[in-house]
Amino acid sequence: MSEVFEPNREFSRQARIKNMCEYKELTHQVNDDYEGYWDKLAKEKIDWFEPYDKVLDESDAPFYKWFINGKLNVTHQCIGRHLKNRKNKAAIIWEGEDGSRRIITYLLLYYRVNRFANLLKNRFGIKKGDRVVLYMPMIPEAAFAMLACAKIGAIHSVVFGGFSAEALRDRIIDADAKLVITADGAYRRGTPYLLKPIVDTALESGCECCENVLVVKRNFEDIDMIEGRDHIYNDLIKNESQHCDPEPMDSEDPLFLLYTSGSTGKPKGVQHSSAGYILWAQYTMENVFDVKENDTFWCTADVGWITGHTYIVYGPLAMGATTIMYEGVPLYPDAGRWWNMIEELRVNQFYTAPTAIRLLHKVGADQPGKYDLSSLKVLGTVGEPINPDAWMWYYNEIGGGKCSIVDTWWQTETGGHMISPLPGATPIKPGSATFPLPGIKAEIIDEEGNPTPVGEKGLLCITKPWPSMIRTIWGDPQRFVKSYFGDCKKDGKPVYFSGDGAMYDEDGYITITGRTDDVINVSGHRLGTAEIENVVAHNDNVAEVAIVGKPDDIKGESLFAYVVTKTDIEADLLKKEINQLIVKDIGPIAKIDALLLVPGLPKTRSGKIMRRLLRTIAKSEDITQDISTLEDPSIIIKIEKLFKGE
Repeated sequence: MSEVFEPNREFSRQARIKNMCEYKELTHQVNDDYEGYWDKLAKEKIDWFEPYDKVLDESDAPFYKWFINGKLNVTHQCIGRHLKNRKNKAAIIWEGEDGSRRIITYLLLYYRVNRFANLLKNRFGIKKGDRVVLYMPMIPEAAFAMLACAKIGAIHSVVFGGFSAEALRDRIIDADAKLVITADGAYRRGTPYLLKPIVDTALESGCECCENVLVVKRNFEDIDMIEGRDHIYNDLIKNESQHCDPEPMDSEDPLFLLYTSGSTGKPKGVQHSSAGYILWAQYTMENVFDVKENDTFWCTADVGWITGHTYIVYGPLAMGATTIMYEGVPLYPDAGRWWNMIEELRVNQFYTAPTAIRLLHKVGADQPGKYDLSSLKVLGTVGEPINPDAWMWYYNEIGGGKCSIVDTWWQTETGGHMISPLPGATPIKPGSATFPLPGIKAEIIDEEGNPTPVGEKGLLCITKPWPSMIRTIWGDPQRFVKSYFGDCKKDGKPVYFSGDGAMYDEDGYITITGRTDDVINVSGHRLGTAEIENVVAHNDNVAEVAIVGKPDDIKGESLFAYVVTKTDIEADLLKKEINQLIVKDIGPIAKIDALLLVPGLPKTRSGKIMRRLLRTIAKSEDITQDISTLEDPSIIIKIEKLFKGE
C-alpha cells in the first residue's frame, strides 16, 4: 500500500517532536556528537545518586558499558522522585477480568514496594545480586515484586505465566534463583485457574538453589503448601515496615534477566543493566507515545514479556504517568471489553499486538462503534509487523481516523523501541516501521556490510551501541557474542545483528520482512524451533522433525511440523500426542497447528536441514531456491506432492 498518512495537525502542534525537520535535526545532532547526545539525555532524564565519569566505554566491545561509575536506583526513578508532586496521582490502575478495579497512587505504590522489599530482605535474606524468579498473573503484586527486587538490588527474572513447569524449572536453574514468587492462581475467560501447582512440579527436581516460595493469594483457592518452603504473602506483608532505603546501584549493575527463545534448544537469559535501560524506557515513552503529565497509558502485554517490563511497569512509572494493568483476555465477556475499558478509563495511548487487532476485527468488527473512544491520541502495535488491512481497521475504527499508529520495531535484547514513527512528526506508510529513533543507528546491510539497494532485502543491524542494549547472556558470554555479533560486520567491525530481514523503499522507509533465523513469531511471541523440536523428538513415534512458520491471518505465524516417523501412525493422532508433550514441556503457546508426515527432510551433504525450503512449501509458494546442494534433491519433490495432497 503506497498511501501515506500525515500526522494529525492539532496533535503535532503540542507533540514533543513536531515535524520531520525536528526529527532530522535531532538525528544530525546524534551524528555530530554521539556521546554528547546520550550525555545530555542521561543528565536530563535520570536522578543520579552519584554522577558518572564517562558516557561510553567501548574498550571491551561488544561488552559495552554506559555511564561509567554512575549511581542510581531504578525505583527512585520510577517512584521516589515523584512523591513531591505526584504522590496522590494514580500510578497503576488494575482491572480484573471480573470487573474489579484497584487504583494504586504513587504514594501507595511507594509503601507497597517498600514493604515487599523489606519482606524479601528480612524474611528471605535476599540481597543485592541475588536472583528472584517471578511466575505471576497480571496482578499489581507482579509489579510490586519487580520494583521491590530493584529497590534492594536483587535481579528479577519474570517467567510468563503460560509456560509449563519444565520451562519454569529450566529458567530457575539457569538463573540459580533463591526465591520464586507466584500466586495461587488467577482468572482467564471467566474461569479461575491455578499457578502454584505448576511451581510445585517445577521444583520437584534439580532446583536445589530455590530455598523459598512466596505465594500471593489472588483467588484464595485451596493449594498445597510445603512447610518451611512455602509462605503466604498476604499474611507476611502486614508485618513489614513501609520505609526502605533504596540500594545504590552502579549504572551497569543488572536490573533483570528475561529469557527468550533462541535458535538452539536452550533459552537465552537476556541481561539488562540499570541506567541505560531505564533511560531509554522513559525516553521512548515520551517520544514514541508522546505521553504527557495527565495521560493514561495502556499496554495490553503481559509482564512476562519485555513489552510488559518496559511499557507497563518501568517506562510509564519512570516518567510519572498512569499505567493500566488488565488481568484477562480481550474477548471476555465479549469483543467489546477493551473498548469499554478505554471509554471508562479515558485511555490516551493504547498499545497492543497485531494478533489482537486481527482477532478483534474478525470477531467483533461492529463493537468499537458502541463506545466513546475519543480520548485516544496515539495507537501502537508491537511484536510483529502489522498488515495493511488490520492497520486500516485500527486507524479508522479505533482511532477514528485521527490517531497516529506507531508500528514499533524492537526486541527483548534492545530494551525499548528502535524503529518507529513519531506520532506528531512521521508521515506513516501502513506496514512500515518507518525510521530509526534519534540516537539509534539502524542500517540494512548485506553479509559484507554494504548498504542494500532500494527494494532489496538485507540484514537489519544496529551499527552503534545504545544504552538499553543487552549486556550479555546470563552465564554465557561466548553465546552472547556468537548470537548477536557473529554474523554481520560494518567497516570491518562486528555489529549487532537483529536476526530480522528488512528493506528500504524509495523514500528510505524501513519495512521489516521477518526472521532470517530459526525463530518463529507466533502472536508476537518468539519461539525457537530447536526448543520445540527437542520436545517433539521425545515422542517414540518420531524419527526426525523440522518446525517452520506458516502465515496465519490471526497469529501472524503458526507452527507447521514436518515429521518423519519410526512407525505407522495417523497424522491427527501424532499431532495430538505431540501437542500434549509441547504443552507439558513449554506451554500451549507453542502448540503446532499443522503436521505433515514426510519420508525424509531436505538436508545438505553436511546434514543441515534446509528449513527455508520447508518454509516455502508451507507458504504454498513455488520453490525457486537452489536445491543442488541437497543430499537428495528428490525429497523436496516428494514433500511438495504430499503437501498438495497428490
